[in-house]
Amino acid sequence: MATTTDTDRAATHRTGSDLEKRFPVALALYAVLAVLVWFTMDAGKVLVMGKPVELRLVPLIIIGGLALRTVLALQADKMRRSSEEKGGS
Repeated sequence: MATTTDTDRAATHRTGSDLEKRFPVALALYAVLAVLVWFTMDAGKVLVMGKPVELRLVPLIIIGGLALRTVLALQADKMRRSSEEKGGS
């Protein structure tokens, strides 16, 4: 059975602060990628379930999903660290 040591907790806190530092950079890069997709892809249409959908919306939805996943990962890490601090006190 593994036990959590002080060094493991310190590593977790460092990881959390690294995530918080990298978070704005990641969102900015997602935004840049979305802008590049918008201006470089053709505005062609494709039929999805009988309805025309702009082709450039497909990668934008994927990029939005990745950005959402990044936001949720940061929030989960914050919640995990706060529960460890409460449990460790």
